[in-house]
Amino acid sequence: MSDSRAVPGRFSLVLHSHLPWLVHHGRWPVGEEWLYQSWAASYLPVARVLRTLAAEGRSHLLSFGITPVLAAQLDDPHALAAMHHWLGNWQMRADEASMAGKRELGGYEHALAAEALADFEQRWRHGGSPVWRELIDAEAIELLGGPLAHPFQPLLDSRLRDFQLREGLADARHRWGHTPAGIWAPECGFTPGMEQGYAAAGVTHFMVDGPALRGDTTLGRPVWDSDVVAFGRDLQVSYRVWSPKSGYPGQAHYRDFHHYDHETGLKPARVTGKQVAGPDKAPYDPAAATAAIERDVADFVATVRERLITESERIGRPALVVAAFDTELFGHWWHEGPQWLEQVLRALPEAGVTVGTLADARADGFVGAPVELADSSWGSGKDWRVWAGDQVRDLVDLNAEIVRAALDTLDKMAAQSDGLRDPVADQLLREAILAVSSDWAFMVSKDSAAGYARDRAHQHAHAVREIAAAVTAGQLAKARQLAAGWYAADGFFPALDARRLVARGTDIPAVGHRSAGATEGPA
Repeated sequence: MSDSRAVPGRFSLVLHSHLPWLVHHGRWPVGEEWLYQSWAASYLPVARVLRTLAAEGRSHLLSFGITPVLAAQLDDPHALAAMHHWLGNWQMRADEASMAGKRELGGYEHALAAEALADFEQRWRHGGSPVWRELIDAEAIELLGGPLAHPFQPLLDSRLRDFQLREGLADARHRWGHTPAGIWAPECGFTPGMEQGYAAAGVTHFMVDGPALRGDTTLGRPVWDSDVVAFGRDLQVSYRVWSPKSGYPGQAHYRDFHHYDHETGLKPARVTGKQVAGPDKAPYDPAAATAAIERDVADFVATVRERLITESERIGRPALVVAAFDTELFGHWWHEGPQWLEQVLRALPEAGVTVGTLADARADGFVGAPVELADSSWGSGKDWRVWAGDQVRDLVDLNAEIVRAALDTLDKMAAQSDGLRDPVADQLLREAILAVSSDWAFMVSKDSAAGYARDRAHQHAHAVREIAAAVTAGQLAKARQLAAGWYAADGFFPALDARRLVARGTDIPAVGHRSAGATEGPA
């Protein structure tokens, strides 16, 4: 696979790690099980891959986004204890499969579970923060941050949007001793004016989807008249990996995500064919999957090389190619993804491709002319329909109502405050932040556990309403009791302090203030 011919330009891989707040909110089929599956299948092996490559002296491997709400769960004492139990249960299920006559499946899964359990006990028992900090400090990765709980920012009240971003960056500093200069904007959502908020918060670069830059992603682009740079996802390269029609994970020899052995909950089959029903799928063969990985690594490297060469020729200067994915693709959705990732990060430099982070690209001048960036996202249609379309109109209206109620109540409480921190105000703000998570609308629009998503949105909305009602009625003892009860389930970000919410009337960069180049959001 080695190719000594140097390739012009730079390749940057970007991973976005995110799950909504799931702790204390159900277990199966949606809830904490989602967290533990992703942790075992993606976060553990991806961290192990990066640690292995860093130990070889490799650095600046990729830009790695971790949302604050996910980081909070990977540090949460309840989640850590439950995850340890989950891993032990996985190993037990593997042993049960072996005893039930499914020796190959049981043996394979036992080895995976034992490795994960040993890794977790050695490195993760005190939380995920030490794991990621080791990689950040070694400069193996560039940390990308983001707002606290992954809101769809273009639709969010500017005060709450500004608060979530500032607090999300502060949370990163608290966990890792490092404030990210780059962010993965939730859902790559953007509307003109947000670049001013980014600049004010110290953000120097962020991700958008390729169509937001009209498909020309070969250079980062300063946004409007700011110095904040937008980097676009190269769809031609990214879709080689993750495409509904032709991406690598759908290859016949890879493990099938959807088909389960119902007695043990393990996954015994390979994809076999897109039209093959679950019971008819062939047994998983790790050796055949390994051969498929080697072939797809070679294909990806060739794709990146060709893209860099042709795009550099087209623009008359060294080009940038950015491939971006959800971290959960690697392992959770695509079982062999971590192995592919490790091999690709070795193979690209061997093939003459320079690999670096988004921060490297910005520092080294892979930046073109300013762009009048319009309303956009990386969702269906590359507009806002997933989070603002007719199918989620009720959630859009709910979010507007709840944010208004929360902010009005918090303003009244602040006016009557003695200046001391108030746990009632903190919890009111915490529940509002959870209510407006972009995940709920996404899950409804995609019909993925839509009932759970709507229940979660309304549950947090109910918390806001009842706390606010008690405060408004002067029932302060009841408000404190309600806040304490909700904190037991939704106690993420214990340092969250409502006093830091910017007061109404403070000058905050507005959104939607441009006309040239902007498009209207979907109805």
